[in-house]
Amino acid sequence: MTRQATIGKVDQIPRGEGRKFRLGGVEIAVYHTQSGEVFASQSDCPHAGGPLADGLIGAANVICPLHERFFDLRTGACLGGDCAGLRIYPVALTAEGGIMLEIDEEGPTAAG
Repeated sequence: MTRQATIGKVDQIPRGEGRKFRLGGVEIAVYHTQSGEVFASQSDCPHAGGPLADGLIGAANVICPLHERFFDLRTGACLGGDCAGLRIYPVALTAEGGIMLEIDEEGPTAAG
C-alpha cells in the first residue's frame, strides 16, 4: 500500500541543486535539475554515507561529493563504482509547486 505526502515547495530548491528534507524519521534528498525535473532518493550515499543533496546534479543523475559515486536518479542504479543503488521515491509536483512523494508502506524502492 502506498501513501502520498507533500514535503515542501520546489522553489525552495534552486535549479541544479539538491536539498535534504525529513519525512517522519526519514531523511530524503530532493533534486531540482536545470531542466526543471524533480527527483527524490535516500539522503546518504550507500558507499560511505556522503550527503547526496550536496552532490553534483546532472540531467537525471547525482555524483556523491565524497567519493564521486555516480547514480541514475530515475532508477537509483549506481553507474560508477562498486556500491549498492539508491532507494528512489516517486515524486510529482502539485499545481501549487508542492513536492509530493509517494511512499510505499513497506519502504521505498531500491535499485540493486
